[in-house]
Amino acid sequence: MQGNGKALSAPVAPWYRHRWPWLLMSGPAVVVVAGLLTVWLAVVRGDALVADDYYKQGKAINQDLRRDREAWRLGARLEVGFDPAAGSLRGRLALRGTPQAGEEGRTLYLSLVHPTQPPRDRALVIQTAADGSFSLPMGELEQARWRMVVEDGSRRWRLHGSWNWPQQRQAVLSAENYAPAE
Repeated sequence: MQGNGKALSAPVAPWYRHRWPWLLMSGPAVVVVAGLLTVWLAVVRGDALVADDYYKQGKAINQDLRRDREAWRLGARLEVGFDPAAGSLRGRLALRGTPQAGEEGRTLYLSLVHPTQPPRDRALVIQTAADGSFSLPMGELEQARWRMVVEDGSRRWRLHGSWNWPQQRQAVLSAENYAPAE
């Protein structure tokens, strides 16, 4: 009993109607998309943490140490706080000795460096009163662990440290830590 020779079988669906080919292709497809995303991120966002001329910066360390020692010799101390309601930076610079009567204030350069995003860095010029106090309007100060560098107008001395705003309401930079080794 052979019949007409036709086998009874279910019709076969085309390959794209089956689940397994799609499941097997999804892994390589995800890898290709992730690779393209990685290339796009690498092109659009540069590596901001690498200095352009790190060799020159390494050689300049001795000059930086001289400025730190000069701050220590002067007994420099800076207290800085931010008032979010007024949007102003307030503080006081103290140097060893007292200002003379009628002495004018000093010009300071304050750099607030964001830890990861250079476009958010701020460079401020501060004019102190005769007693060393200052107030400077600056709008908002976002939450971050700011790296602070303060230099005098002639850039002969500097103070540096970090300020974790708003956890620390006030930052104190003191030259006591820069005492020369004996």
